[in-house]
Amino acid sequence: MEVDAAHPAAAGDELRRLLAATLSADKASVDAATAGLDGISAAGDPRFPIAVLAVAAGDGDQGTRIAAATYLKNFARRNMEGGLSSSALYVEFRDQLAQALLRVEPAILRVLIEIFCQVAEKDFAKENSWPQLVPLLKLVIQSSDAISPGHHPEWKTINALTVLQSTVRPFQYFLNPKVVNEPVPEQLEQIAAEILVPLQVTFHHFADKVRSYMPSGVKQILPSFCKDMFRLLDSLDFNSPPEDADTTRLKIAKRCLIIFCTLVTRHRKHADKEMPHIVNCVTKLSKQSIHLSKLNSLSDRIFSLSFDVISRVLETGPGWRLVSPHFSSLLDSAILPALALNEKDIADWEEDTDEYMRKNLPSELDDISGWAEDLFTARKSAINLLGVIALSKGPPVVSAASKRKKGEKNKGKGGSSIGDLLVIPLLSKFPVPSHGEDASSKAVQNYFGVLMAYGGLQDFLTEKKDLTATLIRNRILPLYYLDQCNPYLISTANWIIGQLAPCLPEAMSTDIYNSLMKALSMEDAEDLTCYPVRASASGAIAELIENGYSSPDWVALLQVVVKRLSAEDENESALLFQLLGTVVEAGEDKVLPHIPGTVSNIANIIMNLLSPVPDPWPQVVEQGLAALVAMVQAWDSSAPDENKEHEKREWQLGQTAIAQTLSIVLQKAWLLPVEQMELTLDSELPPASCVNEASFLLEFIMRSITSVEEITHLKVFELVAIWADTIAYWDSWEEMEDQGVFNAIKEAISFHQRFDSSGFFMKMLPSQSANGAQSSIIGRVSSFVTRAIAAYPSATWRACSCIHTLLHAADFSLGAEDGRMTLVVTFGEAAFSYFKGLSDSPAGIWKPLVLAISSCYICYPDAIEQVLCKDDGNGYTVWASALAQISSSSFTPALSSESEIKLAVLTLATVIERLLALSMGGTKVLKDCYISLMESCIHLKDVQEDGDDDDEVEDDDDDDDEEEDTDDDDEDSEDDDVREETEEEFLARYAAAAAAASYLDEVDIKQVVLSLMQKHITLLHAQSLPDDLIERIAETFPESEQMLRARPQT
Repeated sequence: MEVDAAHPAAAGDELRRLLAATLSADKASVDAATAGLDGISAAGDPRFPIAVLAVAAGDGDQGTRIAAATYLKNFARRNMEGGLSSSALYVEFRDQLAQALLRVEPAILRVLIEIFCQVAEKDFAKENSWPQLVPLLKLVIQSSDAISPGHHPEWKTINALTVLQSTVRPFQYFLNPKVVNEPVPEQLEQIAAEILVPLQVTFHHFADKVRSYMPSGVKQILPSFCKDMFRLLDSLDFNSPPEDADTTRLKIAKRCLIIFCTLVTRHRKHADKEMPHIVNCVTKLSKQSIHLSKLNSLSDRIFSLSFDVISRVLETGPGWRLVSPHFSSLLDSAILPALALNEKDIADWEEDTDEYMRKNLPSELDDISGWAEDLFTARKSAINLLGVIALSKGPPVVSAASKRKKGEKNKGKGGSSIGDLLVIPLLSKFPVPSHGEDASSKAVQNYFGVLMAYGGLQDFLTEKKDLTATLIRNRILPLYYLDQCNPYLISTANWIIGQLAPCLPEAMSTDIYNSLMKALSMEDAEDLTCYPVRASASGAIAELIENGYSSPDWVALLQVVVKRLSAEDENESALLFQLLGTVVEAGEDKVLPHIPGTVSNIANIIMNLLSPVPDPWPQVVEQGLAALVAMVQAWDSSAPDENKEHEKREWQLGQTAIAQTLSIVLQKAWLLPVEQMELTLDSELPPASCVNEASFLLEFIMRSITSVEEITHLKVFELVAIWADTIAYWDSWEEMEDQGVFNAIKEAISFHQRFDSSGFFMKMLPSQSANGAQSSIIGRVSSFVTRAIAAYPSATWRACSCIHTLLHAADFSLGAEDGRMTLVVTFGEAAFSYFKGLSDSPAGIWKPLVLAISSCYICYPDAIEQVLCKDDGNGYTVWASALAQISSSSFTPALSSESEIKLAVLTLATVIERLLALSMGGTKVLKDCYISLMESCIHLKDVQEDGDDDDEVEDDDDDDDEEEDTDDDDEDSEDDDVREETEEEFLARYAAAAAAASYLDEVDIKQVVLSLMQKHITLLHAQSLPDDLIERIAETFPESEQMLRARPQT
């Protein structure tokens, strides 16, 4: 069946014109063409997919056909679940797609096969509703051009086998892990019986000729199939570079090696008999690695896979016995030649330093394993194999002359590893190059391979610190002091030091850091860049610091890093900014005096890198701002005690200088583009780049302000307005990217309380964002908080904490009072909406949501009651019940801070009054609220007494107090990897926020509760409090004893 070229959906010429226009370099033309195509598809013509397929599989220009295939792929992805068209036309489309796949060229095949994968997964794998597929595939493969020349030359064998591979792909291992012996799906049984077994015979005939494409093996034909693969791999000869005609043979060889990897990994019981032959075959192949420098990427991948096969075999039970006879020859003739410096390395260094580092200074060698996957390059696979060999041990050998003494059962077990016996001695035979030898020297090339080998021995060397120290001292550090340091060797030496960071001896830290700082300062030669040397040195220093390996001179290291920073090389500066942040965080008080000057230097570089159109900013700017954040956080944490007046004064001078510098940076980033936009109107502002980092910097600026004059000089109000505009419609939620915003919100409210006497935060301001609507700073911030409530768990905790601050710390008297009510309703709706989706069973996330609603309820009870009952008449009762639960002594996480307990008590008292007014005196919710009210009152008294005790010893425990004070600033810094914020982190922030809510401090909680009990004594007595609770209440509040004594006995 041929693809139908006639279609009523749209004129062929018009469809082709629109598809061709999507390739235009003009964005407007592309958008218009895409809109036109979407309009045609939305018109509902059921033959539209067939029409686009006709263009993709037709005879037009390849660019238009690729565009058609791509559009069809995206169209299918969007509409597959709902149906591409009517059932009859869908079957027609499916059949025409299958036919088209058999004859299109590779560029079109790669796109259309993705559509077929979706169709095959749905119709063949899941629904099993395409019974004709396997017989048709069998016929097509047998009649295709390479297998039966002349029958159907338009059917390409490689296309047919690609379709077969895509048909099998949706089936996976362990679809039902509860079944011990999971049956093979009947579709796979049919494919194996009707296609794979006959195809193996065909492959056998082709092994000496075309070496065509490999089906997966089945048990009965495995020995014969493996024999054919051995013959094919043995025929490979890499003495000369492969030609284009060899591509097919090499692709088949790659597939053979992948099959061997799979057999060893997943099918041991069927492949054990073939393992000796597999080892012999791939070992022989790997020994041609000496020719790697002359080979293309496909050949490199073949050697990578050959090393991977050996690694996998070595991890199996019989692996030692099979591979150990080849250890010496593998090291000499396969692994070290693959690691040695070659012409391709030198070319990569000169043409693409990033590619050189990706290939030769890999960062993902942490886990040496025979089961490692996706190594892809021969060098990485050779390093991995070397690591596996070094760690391997033979069977224990016990001397007959030495009898084991009693109590020495385990002595002698395991024996020495091959790393000790063979690898280290072999590598030691290669001498350190002499002075002045360049990359053309065989000694340099071989020693490069030795260094790469050392880098792969990290797991082996971790437990051998003495050996590691000897290697570093005698084999690595001397390279840094040759007359002419060879950059190829130095960059690899840097990488090794980084790899071995966890096991380096402290005694060598001075020598190691001096060597790395020398490498970090290495200048480019006349005709050779030394960027990989400096980049690898930067990475090594960062690894050392992160592994707790301290620098002996932090100031010298800081100066070297800052000196190398410039606006000329963005890639290098981005790396150095990362290192700078690490140095500042680890150097602590040793680098603090230099932070103000360093901040100034970084700010100048960042401002030179900022483009007039700031979105998106280059990566180097992002890294620079992150470095500034690290420095201001370090400065914040170093604040001296108030009683140290001289130190405090010096620290405040530094804080002021830093704040002035940061303000200049943010003005350049935010205010200058706004001014330019007013003239050109060619971009949307504010920028969305680096919002988290910029928020940290703005928070620091606001916190440093001590006078109104500083506000004007630093343009704080203008910066806050732009920042609030930026976050108002924030939708790129990510836990690690939002922390700075929440911190800045709280600092902004504090700044508003201290300095905003004119009510600027409440004024309606024009927006620079796309919607252009006027809004106040408080309104913009509240918009962010509202959207954050349902963003992710930690954001819920943080947003609810900000709600208390916004409602009770912001001064609404400076603006319209109805502004507070608007926020209360908005917050209440958002919090209750999210809570309803979580209300099926109690959970920790209830706590911030219910308390946030409580804070809103205290402000405007009637408005919040309407919100709660808007969609459900029981909404108020549902929330009241939840409030009772989170306030009870049995709920986890419990109410812990004085402020939140006060909020709960005040809200419970108000709710009980309301429930009694609604004549709900005998309900369970009222009883629960009353019991929780009493328990919370007792809890509050305990917390207040504990706080008094803490105050008495405060002076004797300054360190603990300082740690407490910084909890709010640090937020999640103690455990950034945890998705849901811990209770302690929330309590620290929530307590700080609630502390700002002075209305709670002004309320006499005890009097509120006693008044409630006195006013409704009869009704409340009917709630039958537990006896033990009554005793605790009487003990805690003696004033209530008379009322409790009057309570009817139960």
